[in-house]
Amino acid sequence: MNEPKANIKRIVLVTGPAGAGRSSALNVLEDAGFEVIDNIPLRMLLSLLDAPGQLRPLALGIDPRNRDFSTDMVNDLLSQLRARENLDVDLLYLNCSTDVLLRRFSETRRRHPLAEADSPVEGIRREKEILGPVRANADVLIDTTELNVHQLREELERWFAVGGAHHLSISVQSFSYKRGLPRSADMVFDCRFLRNPFWDPSLRGMNGTDERVAAYVGQDPLFEAFAKQVLDLSLLILPACKTEGKSHISLAFGCTGGQHRSVTLAEQHAFNLANAGWQVSVRHRELEQKKREETTR
Repeated sequence: MNEPKANIKRIVLVTGPAGAGRSSALNVLEDAGFEVIDNIPLRMLLSLLDAPGQLRPLALGIDPRNRDFSTDMVNDLLSQLRARENLDVDLLYLNCSTDVLLRRFSETRRRHPLAEADSPVEGIRREKEILGPVRANADVLIDTTELNVHQLREELERWFAVGGAHHLSISVQSFSYKRGLPRSADMVFDCRFLRNPFWDPSLRGMNGTDERVAAYVGQDPLFEAFAKQVLDLSLLILPACKTEGKSHISLAFGCTGGQHRSVTLAEQHAFNLANAGWQVSVRHRELEQKKREETTR
């Protein structure tokens, strides 16, 4: 992780549809040492930055409830901030699927801020449409559909260094094609051609973190070449992504059930990237889902 440059102020603009976790993200950033201001009128932001003060990193929450909000104003403001040599600026966009946002509003019994007399789904649709041009300018996109508050905190703490250092954080995850592609994946690798431990009764109940499962998958004649080429590809593109200024990239490995082959590949790939000096986190979507289901029984 690079040391923050002298006299460079770190700014994170936090936005996304209501219910996607913007307030939770601001709380995490505040705990991490950021000064947090929520729903500041956009026309006042430049004056705030021009005022004398310390170089403490700043997190600003913005959404359509801002008094003078418009996508043109947000994107124009973002361009102005990025043009300043004394600022290190990131736009963090928190996204979430419509059905989960509906469930969250139902659980809290809150009215959607853009719904007025309409149903919450209309407010969610309207807000996502308004925020579309802002999302297109995001430096960091986090999909909170399958994240709880604790997982969101872990992701944010990996991506935003205290003191404002800018870095590339890599998320490696496994998933099941039965449940669809991960929403936030930048690159997806299909592992379903490898030998499947599911068909070995002694391994069926285990997962890819077990050495016996990993050894079984690793005996496939194509395993070593596949793992090496994926690693070579990652090591080729990651420096370019960092140079481009990306803050995060997500690599996903998928298999039929998301329990054996994809988990084995994700674990090995994350280990190899970490050994190469990259900051890596690893998630196993289906294993986490199974654990949640077991704890709620």
